[in-house]
Amino acid sequence: MLTLFFTKIHKTTKQIEQLTQQSHSWACIQTKFSLKKTHASICMFTAALFTIAKTWKQPKCPSTGEWIKKMCYIYTMEYYPAIKKNTIIPFAATWMELGTLILSEVSQKEKDKYHMISLISGI
Repeated sequence: MLTLFFTKIHKTTKQIEQLTQQSHSWACIQTKFSLKKTHASICMFTAALFTIAKTWKQPKCPSTGEWIKKMCYIYTMEYYPAIKKNTIIPFAATWMELGTLILSEVSQKEKDKYHMISLISGI
């Protein structure tokens, strides 16, 4: 009975070790610690990894409707009054800053997505 129990632990440890090596660059620790400590460490690490993956909110790009609303708001609140007052230069600077900010947000979201994918797939 006890032998069967340790055989199951050993198989489970191997499976979890393969899973953690695929999902994260966590080195093989089985040779450094005893079987009990290794199994406990791998189980805790795997449990923490899956808990983080479940609670992590993936970044999302704004929908087309949200994007159009934002552009309409910018146009009506900044561009149109600037044309009326004939002061288009400050608006151009604001537009450029907004464009930089939007590109920065999009590139950061893409980086986050790539890093999470690389953690999961082991790239």
